[in-house]
Amino acid sequence: MSETGTRTTDPGRRRPARERLLTAAARRFYADGVTATGIDTITTEAGVAKMSLYNNFSSKSDLVRAYLDARHEEWLALYASRLEQAQSPRDGVLAAFDAYADHAAFAYERGFRGCGLLNAAAELPAGDEGRSVVRRHKEEVERLIAGHLEELLPDRPDDVRTTAEHLSFLLEGAMARAGLEGDDNRLRHARAMAAALLERL
Repeated sequence: MSETGTRTTDPGRRRPARERLLTAAARRFYADGVTATGIDTITTEAGVAKMSLYNNFSSKSDLVRAYLDARHEEWLALYASRLEQAQSPRDGVLAAFDAYADHAAFAYERGFRGCGLLNAAAELPAGDEGRSVVRRHKEEVERLIAGHLEELLPDRPDDVRTTAEHLSFLLEGAMARAGLEGDDNRLRHARAMAAALLERL
């Protein structure tokens, strides 16, 4: 599921309704925002009846959570693909940066707008389950980075923890700036900074 600008083709309309709804929601939520996107817009783009949406999702909030879960799984797949090329713990850390850059490279309908998870979370009220989904994603990214650092620094648990946090902040800050600027330059710079930091460990 990616928020590309390609509209659903006729063969795609034969996909299961849930999949079509998630694909349409992903495009619209990323391009227009969660709040600005109504159910009618999603069902029209997906080519399904409104009742089909409620047969698959109990509410718009349920659809938003499914979108957030799917986007998290999408990022994990990008990360796993990058990790296959890693030859060292340092490469494993940098795979997280590369996966963010891969997300930025998607052909978004209205251009790259930063992290879709954080964009959605910013629109959700405090206490909303969707915000918890986003928090868990960000925590998992930091844990993945820490896992590679544990291999690199097996006897330095304090350094692992602080460095993982440092790199997580670097990555998220770069993603925020990249979203504002509409390209991946900040992510590439952040990767270079991370690589230099790792060389000094």
